[in-house]
Amino acid sequence: MQTAIRAFAALAILAAAWPSAAQQQANPLVTQLEARKVVRAADGKETFAPAENAKPGDVIEYVATYRNTGKQPLRELEATLPIPQNTEFVPGSAHPADAKASADARTFAAMPLKRTTVKDGKPVEALVPVRDYRSLRWYARELPAEKTARFTARVKVLDDTGPPTTAKAGQ
Repeated sequence: MQTAIRAFAALAILAAAWPSAAQQQANPLVTQLEARKVVRAADGKETFAPAENAKPGDVIEYVATYRNTGKQPLRELEATLPIPQNTEFVPGSAHPADAKASADARTFAAMPLKRTTVKDGKPVEALVPVRDYRSLRWYARELPAEKTARFTARVKVLDDTGPPTTAKAGQ
């Protein structure tokens, strides 16, 4: 239950970060963020349900829609989707697939993320666990006038009932 509350508190924070209606009127870029729970039927078909009642193990799909309401193209669009605490990115779920990821919400790189650690006194390149991804970002060179772009990614709600995890040096 705490996981669901925290996941949706994070969603409320995400929603608050999106421009308000007043800001969007002065700006031709209109954004919308939708969160929906992925429900898989016995036959494998997927449907969507409201995400308000997510629990550990549930998969949530975020859909970020950017619409250019202006008469001129918008250039160098950076569409950023924060990954809420108590969730982990589902690899392969980012669309378009060329999303970059970040573990610190500042530095973005191609997936899978890698970092250099030291093992037995030598630098070693290691994969960053998807649980540590905190943001995804897509770069659109241009969003034409009166057009829409959609960016989607899925996260899995984690069970937060255990002790907190901490990264150890060399991992």
